[in-house]
Amino acid sequence: MSVSDTPSPSNAESDPPMALDDESAISGPGAAGVAAIRAALANLPMGPGVYRMLAEDGSALYVGKARSLKRRVTSYTQLNRLPIRLQRMVAETRTLEVVTTHTEGEALLLESNLIKRLMPRYNVLLRDDKSFPYVALFEDHPYPQIAKHRGARDRKASYFGPFASAGSVNETLTALQRGFLLRSCADTVFTNRTRPCLLYQIKRCSAPCVNRISAEDYAGLVREAKDFLGGRSRGLQERFGARMQEASEAQDYETAALYRDRIRALTTIQSRQDINLDTMGDADVIAAHQAGGATCIQVFFFRGGFNYGNRSYFPKHDKQQDVVEVLNAFVGQFYAERPPPKLILLSSDIPDRELLGEALSGKAGYRVRLEVPERGEKRKPVEHALVNAREALGRRLAESSAQAELLEGVSRVFGLEAAPRRIEVYDNSHIGGTQALGAMIVAGPEGFAKNQYRKFNIRGTTLPETSTAGAGMAEAPAPPLAPAGGDDYAMLREVLTRRFGRALREDPSRTEASWPDLVLIDGGLGQLSVAQEVMAELGLGDIPLAGIAKGPDRDAGRERFFLPEREPFQLEPRDPVLYFLQRLRDEAHRFAIGGHRQRRSAAIASSPLDDVAGIGPRRKKALLLHFGSGQAVARAGLTDLEAVPGISRAVAKKIYDHFHGG
Repeated sequence: MSVSDTPSPSNAESDPPMALDDESAISGPGAAGVAAIRAALANLPMGPGVYRMLAEDGSALYVGKARSLKRRVTSYTQLNRLPIRLQRMVAETRTLEVVTTHTEGEALLLESNLIKRLMPRYNVLLRDDKSFPYVALFEDHPYPQIAKHRGARDRKASYFGPFASAGSVNETLTALQRGFLLRSCADTVFTNRTRPCLLYQIKRCSAPCVNRISAEDYAGLVREAKDFLGGRSRGLQERFGARMQEASEAQDYETAALYRDRIRALTTIQSRQDINLDTMGDADVIAAHQAGGATCIQVFFFRGGFNYGNRSYFPKHDKQQDVVEVLNAFVGQFYAERPPPKLILLSSDIPDRELLGEALSGKAGYRVRLEVPERGEKRKPVEHALVNAREALGRRLAESSAQAELLEGVSRVFGLEAAPRRIEVYDNSHIGGTQALGAMIVAGPEGFAKNQYRKFNIRGTTLPETSTAGAGMAEAPAPPLAPAGGDDYAMLREVLTRRFGRALREDPSRTEASWPDLVLIDGGLGQLSVAQEVMAELGLGDIPLAGIAKGPDRDAGRERFFLPEREPFQLEPRDPVLYFLQRLRDEAHRFAIGGHRQRRSAAIASSPLDDVAGIGPRRKKALLLHFGSGQAVARAGLTDLEAVPGISRAVAKKIYDHFHGG
């Protein structure tokens, strides 16, 4: 859902009256934008819908919803009444696109989805691409499995959540296994078990795989687990206590100890809760705190009365937008792709609260209420969330301040015109010239921008076994300006050419924010020379370059830095800027090594049979069982291949010809 797109500070219940400025009154930078909007007005309907302001290059500047498209869009022609932020937006607008809807609620949901997909720069943006984990009871098997689940719900199952983090899910799963003894193994493992596994020995599973529990009794455990996760825990623990007492009185101490451990496990889940909502069932608590032109929004998840954790969000927005505008925009985007609970508690009232409730109710299929509690039981968790939002924002601002000082230090060390907003660091990784991979990481005022990291699978370079990725090469002489393929220099050349060649094709005018203020290369004078040559060939010689190489014996703290037309230098061992640059280099190295390991693992898992046309999983399995390995299949004769069950003479000849060039 968008922020206010009218001249007033917040969205109004009705669209503003239609009015057009005198055309002669519009001049200057905003004239072209106002003209584009006026040109579109003639064809706009009076009904509800969503509109998109587009820049000259077709990128989305702003997405908004309206009860009346014509009335709302008309307000943008009153340029002198708009906030400065929206005046800038109108000045950049060259095209207007609209989508009509049946109701304003539909427009609100469509608007939220478009904002998340298009990320328009003048909207409040919730940058969150992570799905939440759930506890799932998969019921498509006679003995349901309990497990952590994230993603599509394409199996018959009961889902409980969301949980704020994988850690909270794992802790809950461990306690649930102890409390209800449900299996967590995959169906394939379950089918092939011949004796109980370790989880049975440590009393975290009832071993249905080897019939240590009947199907009826296991179904009872599943019902108890559902009752507990559904918030009906008090009666359950009372029953467990009564059974423990009965077993103890009957001197069945082993059974009594089992119920004691189950009660402790369930108590563990409840004791971890900072605050519970026993009487409200499922609810999300959303609180926003604003300071220093930034906003932190805390979301707490309560399900069945239990606190499933919380997560902090720092949406991107203009510094002039107040906390109500940001919260208003956040709620719609947050539930654009997530199922809402029946109750959402907010720290501040928002203009679209009732409309959001109607829209989310229609989407979810049950009534969703958005409330702003002022006192009582419901206010307590909101106050708790506000405290967490305030503390999280304080930490964020302190970290940003420290980060800003470090970036100023980088500017001073490398002689930049200003503190860099975007630093790109490059490294590469391979072993003996195989599975070569280049890596780029990005850092800026808010730390590492991991959603902008990139990996480059090296295509045109065959590396010699003497190459060492990311070695630094501080003492190496500069290579020729056109290094031959087959070394780290050629890898770096390919990575930089692909990265910046594509950037030039997509943004030749260099107006986007994806251009670096500093390119840092893991390496010495040789790598720096290659980077200089690539940038010169692409006409990007104005982008600052630097190399960082480990010193003698590759000791951290003795790094040498290389700049064009400047002697190599070192920083003081305790200089905070040195530590910061080391962190950048180490993060690039970690990312490159991780990508290389993934490629290597994939290569190890592959088989020569994967490339043989017409060989599916069944035949591949038969061949591997018969010969023992893909290499043995490749060496086998035609008669040997025909002897494999399921391999006809025609298929055997196809396999033989594939490996022997027939």
